[in-house]
Amino acid sequence: MSTFTSTLPDQLLEKLSQKAKELKLPKNKLIEKALEIYLDQLNKAEYIKSFKAAAEDEDIMTIAEEGMAEYFTQISEDEAG
Repeated sequence: MSTFTSTLPDQLLEKLSQKAKELKLPKNKLIEKALEIYLDQLNKAEYIKSFKAAAEDEDIMTIAEEGMAEYFTQISEDEAG
């Protein structure tokens, strides 16, 4: 594991210390978990943005609709067969 040194505003460090005490966690573990959650949220936001962009792209929507039509045809054939 690597070591990382940083500075934080006093007010934020006080909040961190207080919450770490409440949760009975070391501050570094609380920061680690918070950073993991934050980075996951950033990734989710990127996915949402890309899906919204895809929804506005006529070519992508046409491909998706064609794919769904094929999927429904295959399901119908499987049910009949």
